[in-house]
Amino acid sequence: MTIRENTAEIQTNTSEIDDVFSKKQVLDWRVNPRTYEFLGATFHPLDPLQTLKRAKWMTEDKPFRYIVTPNVDHIVRLTKEPEVYKPLYEAAWLSVCDSRILELMANKSDIPLKAVPGSDLTQQLFDNVITSVDNITVIGADTEIIAIIKDKYDVGEIYHHEPPMGLRRKPDAIKACAEFIREHPARYVFICVGSPQQEMVAKAATELNGAVGLGLCVGASLDFLAGRTKRAPKWMQRSRMEWLFRLLSEPKRLWRRYLVEGPKIFQIWQRWKRQQSMKP
Repeated sequence: MTIRENTAEIQTNTSEIDDVFSKKQVLDWRVNPRTYEFLGATFHPLDPLQTLKRAKWMTEDKPFRYIVTPNVDHIVRLTKEPEVYKPLYEAAWLSVCDSRILELMANKSDIPLKAVPGSDLTQQLFDNVITSVDNITVIGADTEIIAIIKDKYDVGEIYHHEPPMGLRRKPDAIKACAEFIREHPARYVFICVGSPQQEMVAKAATELNGAVGLGLCVGASLDFLAGRTKRAPKWMQRSRMEWLFRLLSEPKRLWRRYLVEGPKIFQIWQRWKRQQSMKP
């Protein structure tokens, strides 16, 4: 990724995006650029606009595939349970860096990653790509959020499925989510049930004949879009302090993630660097 602007401040030039699709040749974004292995995960070196272009390439008539957006929390979990997370990430069409902390670590390790937060990608899609002719599917969220999105954005049909709690331990419920995706064709599928549940649903959908569209494993992004949860001020985003804003906003729910689990990323990074230095 080469653009150094913060995703939250990007004012997407939709005509620039459309230029890609006005060319006579048909571009097939299934052919991705070089990938980088970092901290046990594979990343595509795309910036926010490049990721948005690839997302716009997807239409309702293309076979289902999905995007994952690993962040610090995901990498810590991947390190603990590689047998769970690695197959889910390996099956993804695109994997982009969701964290400005990971972006900084990667750049200091000479890996050219750029932060592409899933919440920013989601907003860009709704603001600049999705129109009244595009159907979308939402796995997760709730009816209030769906109502707000319907009122706020001019979209086509919104197909909504609320799976039960404890989805990770309920393979039949994961299968039901995947089948809902297949039975409700949509250009974009927003899977908002947390990790690794959302990646499990996405992978299950890729294994079903007939599923279409682009799945986005984007956690709480629709909460941000609907205004239920506030994003950090832009200066905190630029300063890589968004985690602190979220911690102060929901300390009881998030203290362990950010104060106990999150700091483990530095140990993981140091171990990864030692391993790289030992390679011939």
